[in-house]
Amino acid sequence: MTPNARFKARLTAREPLVGCFVKTPHPTVIEVLGATPLDFLILDGEHTPFDRASIDLCMLAARAVGCAVLVRVPDGAPSTILGVLDCGAAGVVVPHVTSVEQAEALAKSMRYVPGGRGIAGTTRAGLYGARPLAEHRKAASDGVSLICQIEDREGVDCFAGIAAVEGVDALFVGRADLTVSYGLDDFSAPEIAAICGDVLAAAGAATGLYCAPGEDTRPWRQRGASFIVVGSDHSFLAEGAKSLAASARRDPDH
Repeated sequence: MTPNARFKARLTAREPLVGCFVKTPHPTVIEVLGATPLDFLILDGEHTPFDRASIDLCMLAARAVGCAVLVRVPDGAPSTILGVLDCGAAGVVVPHVTSVEQAEALAKSMRYVPGGRGIAGTTRAGLYGARPLAEHRKAASDGVSLICQIEDREGVDCFAGIAAVEGVDALFVGRADLTVSYGLDDFSAPEIAAICGDVLAAAGAATGLYCAPGEDTRPWRQRGASFIVVGSDHSFLAEGAKSLAASARRDPDH
């Protein structure tokens, strides 16, 4: 079983999974983090400068270390999803999914069906032509995951319907945007926590959310979250540097 297929099987089975965001568009970051016990990585193509070339190189590094790497895409356009999947991504995380109809269109763009994802067997996903068409279609079905972000009032209003869409593998709660959507400034506010709990308990799809490094994830798992994204390469660098500086400056007499 490939790393991508293994990830999807575990995701849909709601096994406990832990990953992180990658904000730096360089394959070395994937080589380093992909060799750790993390279950998956997500390239943040929404908020950081990932382009098609950098995604391609990162997927090559992912293959070298046998790590499942998803991409949070900047939009849900079929052409955007096509490019990411052809590079060999384990799937996409799509921000601001706000309707069942949008989720259905996204699911269609992930699959080799009439009017869906355009097929080319000469990509990395198709093993550069070495995989027969039928096998390539099955591999895409078994090893590509669609994760829809619920981070708007409109998405909260219909999250159950989105979770029930065939082809939607998971819901990912975006607490920061959700907080802004409700006119609040604190994403740990009780109102937001209650909304998150409702979404995380959704039936029909796995659920997860982002947690800050050091945050207790147990309450979220108790509410139904099975996959947790914790921090990023940026937060690891910053926290590691702070810890190192504090340790080096510690008074030797104490």
